Amino acid sequence: MIGALDIGGTKITAGMVDEDGCVLASMSCPTNPAAGIDDAVKRMVAMLRDTAKEAGGMVSGIGIGCTGPVNPKLGTIGNVEFLPGWEGVNLVQILSDRMGISVVLENDADAAALGEWVWGAGRGTQTFLLVTVSTGIGAGLILNGQIYRGVSSAHPEIGHHVIDPSGPLCACGAHGCWESLSSGPALERWAQEQHPRLQPLSAREICELAERGDPHALAAVQRAAHYFTIGLANMVTLYVPECIALSGGLMQSYSLFKEEIQTTIQTNCGFVPYEKVKVVPAALGTQSGLIGAACTWLRHNAFV
Repeated sequence: MIGALDIGGTKITAGMVDEDGCVLASMSCPTNPAAGIDDAVKRMVAMLRDTAKEAGGMVSGIGIGCTGPVNPKLGTIGNVEFLPGWEGVNLVQILSDRMGISVVLENDADAAALGEWVWGAGRGTQTFLLVTVSTGIGAGLILNGQIYRGVSSAHPEIGHHVIDPSGPLCACGAHGCWESLSSGPALERWAQEQHPRLQPLSAREICELAERGDPHALAAVQRAAHYFTIGLANMVTLYVPECIALSGGLMQSYSLFKEEIQTTIQTNCGFVPYEKVKVVPAALGTQSGLIGAACTWLRHNAFV
C-alpha cells in the first residue's frame, strides 16, 4: 500500500493506492498556501494517517505529485505560482521525517502521465503525452518508456508555450501562453467579463451550462476550445506520440471539445501522420493525480 499526495493550486488530495493502481481510500482539503508550509504538512500527515487507517494496511512509502517546477532529485519545491512561500521547501525530507518511511517527489503532470502510461490510456505505448487542463495546463511526456526531463531534471512547462502573443500576460512572463488562454481560470475570466451573469460560476459549471445549450456558456467554451486545440495540434506536430490522453476538470466535458480537436489537428498537422495519433480522454478519471503519485514511488523503487 502506497501513500499518495496530489498537491494542486486549489486542493491537496491524499490517499492510499495498491500496487495495481487501485485507490483504496482518499480525502481532500483546500491547499490554502497562505497558511504556510507547516500548516499544509500537518494536514497532509493527518490525511495520510486517516486514509491509511481507513484502508487498513501498512504503508510502504509515499509518492507526491506537486504542481509547478519541482526538483525530483533533491525533493524540493521550486518557484510555483500557485504556492507562494513554498519555494525551496524540501517536502521529501519533511514528510520522510514525520512519517518514518521513504518519500518520492515528482511534478504532478509527470506523475499523472506515468500513472496513465502504466495503468491507463497510455498502456502499451512507448511515446505518450498526458495533458491536464484544470487550474493550469500541465503536460507529462513519456518518450521511449521514460519521463522526459530537461536540463537539471527540469520538467518542460508545455502549458506555457505561446499560442497568441497578443493574449493576456501570464505569471510565466509570456503573453498568450496556452494556460493563459484555455485553462479553467482563463475560461472563467473571459466568460465573466463578456457575460456578467456568469460571474459566480466556475469553469466546470460553465461547461455544464454549455452542455445544456446556454449560448453565453457555449461561446466561452468555444473560445477556450479554439485556443486549447491549437496547442494540442502543436503537440501532435512536435512529438507525434502514439497517444495523447486528456484529463482535468475541463476534460470532464470532453464532448464539448472533441469536434474542435479533430478539426484543428486535421487542419494544422499536415506534415506528420496525425491520423496515427490517438487522442482520448484519460482512463484513470479524477483519481489520475493520486494514482500517478503512487506510481512515481513504485517506479522509483523499480516495482513497475
